[in-house]
Amino acid sequence: MRPLLPAIKREMIRERLYQYSLLMRLHRPIGIFLLLWPTLWALWIAAGGFPRPGVFVVFVLGVLLMRSAGCVINDYADRHFDPHVARTRERPIASGRVTPREALGLFAALCVLAFLLVLSMNRLTIYLAFVGVALAAIYPFTKRYTHLPQVVLGMAFGWAIPMAFAAQAGEVPKVAWLLFVINVVWSVAYDSMYAMADRDEDLKIGVKSAAILFGDADRFIIGLLQGLMLLGLVLLGRELALGTPYYLGLAVALGLAVYQQYLIRDRRPAECFRAFLNNHWLGAAVFAGLFMAYI
Repeated sequence: MRPLLPAIKREMIRERLYQYSLLMRLHRPIGIFLLLWPTLWALWIAAGGFPRPGVFVVFVLGVLLMRSAGCVINDYADRHFDPHVARTRERPIASGRVTPREALGLFAALCVLAFLLVLSMNRLTIYLAFVGVALAAIYPFTKRYTHLPQVVLGMAFGWAIPMAFAAQAGEVPKVAWLLFVINVVWSVAYDSMYAMADRDEDLKIGVKSAAILFGDADRFIIGLLQGLMLLGLVLLGRELALGTPYYLGLAVALGLAVYQQYLIRDRRPAECFRAFLNNHWLGAAVFAGLFMAYI
């Protein structure tokens, strides 16, 4: 009988870890990429090329931890809504496989791990980290009070930008805040595509979003935001005197933005979600241009 007990215990631990991995969305890395690309943009610009290895490792691991923490607190905040939405009713908290108390404990543990990483950075980076945690915790609750939670999401996803400049360069110059604003605009655009996929169900359960606010003007406004993002990146390139490879990356990004508009043309949920996912490649194209420009 005794040999069975350790095996049963191991299986229980394995099951809990699996459920926690689902809660952190480790099986769906799109959020990691959408947070990682602007972080890498900032690191490369702040360093004028390759960032210091220690800073690079801290920020890549920080992206993984904070995106995971954001998913956990989002599902905790939406625990009364998710059971009523077909796409989310099987999430660990909504289905009862993870308790809300467990989720809060996991969120706290992930934030502590991320903060321990930040402690290896300078004082300015540590101070900025407190704002980042606050934004990550606040965002999931904003969809109850405003139709523009995507703006807060963009701020949360983009806060790694001033932190990256602080860690790599020891300051947060004007160009860092320009990049931050560019990322907020981009985030509102791509998360509005995501919200278009959920618009009908969000209306039923009373969740607010930019897609609901924009109404029939959704495609036009998303296109306008995409244009503003690309214009901001052009201005950034001029400010930093970046070369041809950077603008080739922006040309690819423009093509992807046009493709995303094609995908959302009929507002079909599955195609809107595909357009959202495609932003991973847009972010990668911008980084590729930056990377080549600094070689």
